[in-house]
Amino acid sequence: MSTFEVRAADAAADAAEIVRIQRVTWRAAYAEMLGEQALAQLDTPDYERRWADAIEHPGTTVLLAAEGRFTVGFCVAGPAPDDEVARASGELPADAGETALIATILVEPRWGRRGHGSRLLARAAAELRRRGAARGITWVAESDAASLSFFRRAGWRPDGTVRTLDTGERRLRELRVTGKLEIELAG
Repeated sequence: MSTFEVRAADAAADAAEIVRIQRVTWRAAYAEMLGEQALAQLDTPDYERRWADAIEHPGTTVLLAAEGRFTVGFCVAGPAPDDEVARASGELPADAGETALIATILVEPRWGRRGHGSRLLARAAAELRRRGAARGITWVAESDAASLSFFRRAGWRPDGTVRTLDTGERRLRELRVTGKLEIELAG
């Protein structure tokens, strides 16, 4: 029987594995959405260093999911910057100071549907609550039905705010999804 673990990332030891998971996952699940130009950025020489810097950034939580001896996914979370939490009008909601951003949750596709994403989100939510956050937000590609379904199961819903990102080859429309950080794992 496999063991499951979620732990904090270590910059020196884990940046390369995060890059590997991101490359594999983006190429398998997001290539059509992003285009080759965006995927090529994952192969730049400084990409691993940028992840190491993110892991060491104060206030940022980077978590890894493991199954047995394999690292299978990661999550990046922290305080939500004002421009991420603002309404379309630019006005900040009353709870802006208590809102956190789940910047990324990725689980390598071959390890999907085994609860790793849920464990990562629950652990990140617990850490964010410990730091005083009550609500979380994230951005999900409108065409990413699997990720939208994942967040819906966690009780998060689109709040009506959208943005469009230019990947260099395509325009990617994203929905802002929000929910409470009181996340319980089922079973």
